[in-house]
Order: sequence, then C-alpha cells, then structure tokens
Amino acid sequence: MNNLIPSVLEQLNRFAGFGIGLASLFTENVLAHPCIVLRRQCQVNYHARHYHLTPFTVINIMYSFNKTQGPRALWKGMGSTFIVQGVTLGAEGIISEFTPLPREISHKWNPKRIGEHLLLKSLTYVVAMPFYSASLIETVQSEIIRDNTGILECVKEGIGRVIGLGVPHSKRLLPLLSLVLPTVLHGLLHYIISSAIQKFVLLILKRKTCNSHLAESTSPVQSMLDAYFPELIANFAASLCSDVLLYPLETVLHRLHIQGTRTIIDNTDLGYEVLPINTQYEGMRDCINTIRQEEGMLGFYKGFGAVIIQYTLHAAVLQITKIIYSTLLQNSV
Repeated sequence: MNNLIPSVLEQLNRFAGFGIGLASLFTENVLAHPCIVLRRQCQVNYHARHYHLTPFTVINIMYSFNKTQGPRALWKGMGSTFIVQGVTLGAEGIISEFTPLPREISHKWNPKRIGEHLLLKSLTYVVAMPFYSASLIETVQSEIIRDNTGILECVKEGIGRVIGLGVPHSKRLLPLLSLVLPTVLHGLLHYIISSAIQKFVLLILKRKTCNSHLAESTSPVQSMLDAYFPELIANFAASLCSDVLLYPLETVLHRLHIQGTRTIIDNTDLGYEVLPINTQYEGMRDCINTIRQEEGMLGFYKGFGAVIIQYTLHAAVLQITKIIYSTLLQNSV
C-alpha cells in the first residue's frame, strides 16, 4: 500500500504539470484574446475621445460590441495570432539552424554571444513582421464590414504585403522598411525586459523556497507546488511588466502598421458604428510627436484598461489552478 502512494503522487504530478501548463497557455492565448482585440482597437483609434484607461469603461464597451455584433466581435483574428507565433518560432529555428547565431544563451555567456542571440531575435521579428501586420488588421477590422476570411488569410496577406500584391492599399501605406525599426525595437525591448524580470523573480522565489525548506520540513503538497508555480509566476510578472512598460511604444507600432491599409474599425466611444483609419504619419518620430500634440501623453495609453482586465484574469486563473491542484494533492496523500 505504501508503494502505491508515491506512484499515485507521481502520476498526479505529471497530470498536474500538464494541466497547469495548459491552463496557463489557455489564459495567455484564448481567454486574453478579447482584451487584446479591444486594446488594439483603442490604440489605433486616433478619433477616440474616451481613452478607456480603466477596466470599468472597457467592460462597458465590450458589452456594447457583443450586443451589437455578437461574440465574434471580440474573438476575431485569434487564428492569425497563432499563425504569427508559429511563423516566429519556425523562422527562429530555421535561421539558427543555418547560421551560427545561438537560439539559447548558456550560463557561460559573453557579450559576443548575447549580441548574436539578439541578432537572431531581430531577424526573426523582421521575417514575422508582414504576418504581424496582417494579423493586426484582422484583430481590429470591424466585424460589421468584415468578410468571412479563412484561417490562412493572414499568410496570404502577409506574403502579398511583401511582394506588393493582394488587397490594394492607399498611398499612405508605409513601406515595410520603414516598419523594421519600430518592430524590431519593440520586439527586442519586450524580450530583454521580460527575460530579465523572469530570471529576477524566479531567483527570488527559489531563494524564498530554499529558505523555507531549510527552516521547516516541507509537505509533499508544498514541494510539488514549488516545482511548478514559481516559473508560472515569473512568466506572469515578466509579461505584465514588459506589456505595461512598452505600452506607449506598442501604440505607436500599431498605428504605423495599420496606416494606409484601408482598415475600418469599430467606434470605441459609442460601441456601435464604424470609423476609417486615415492617419498620415511619416514615420515613428512623426507618429510620437503627433500623438503627444493632438491626444496628449495619455493618448499613448488608450485601451490600457484592457491590460488590467487581461492580467487580472490571468492572475485569477493561476490562483484557481493552484487551489485545485493543492486540493487534489491533499486528497491523494
């Protein structure tokens, strides 16, 4: 009987590890998608008088979109976001395979290896950039005038953007070369900030765990919790901090990507009607100056309330998962 307990715990541990990882992925990529959709629509809406800086106004406008257009209004473009992630991972793998650029940095790192690793990341962002543009359009385009596009429409539009074919764009469309700097800058800063915060939080949590283990004997339940949750908490903190710190740059990036694409977005002031995007930014610097002059510094934070909702949901899912996992383990011990 005593031999059965470790095997049951081991099986439960494996199952729980899979379940916890799945819950985290579901929260980041599926549950958070309506928040990402609304956040992007607010960011590119230069007409908006309501900035939706708090969760309360965001929930209200989400309800209005859902009421007037149905649930699809908040879930549009989800397939394309997975495609962009796939293209990014694929491009990184292929480039690292055929070049000496390292995909991971070992403990014995040096400035040259870090530079090569960041160059790999930069090249990856450049490859994924046209598909990111196409995905962005899918997530902000109003459901009222949107056609029922296939899941691979993002790939078709991305390739079309590179070779100059596909849907006709206006003369205000910025060339892809003009988008390289803001796209790579945002991608690299996001990666550097999130990696640094993740390692820092993980180090603090592991030290805290180690000290608690030395101070008193730890139960099997706590040991198993310590095996999974520090990394999840570190990932959560890393994503939250990088998204918050880089929100103004992301607003600029999205406006540059969407300009000249003839995209029609929902009116985030009213919750119904649609608006065209008719910006005429000449580049990154002009976009920053225009937003500051015409919309004020808070103009860079339009839709920030959606970020608060997104990470509140994520934190709630992590906490619920932890409670369920603890209960299962305690019942089995």
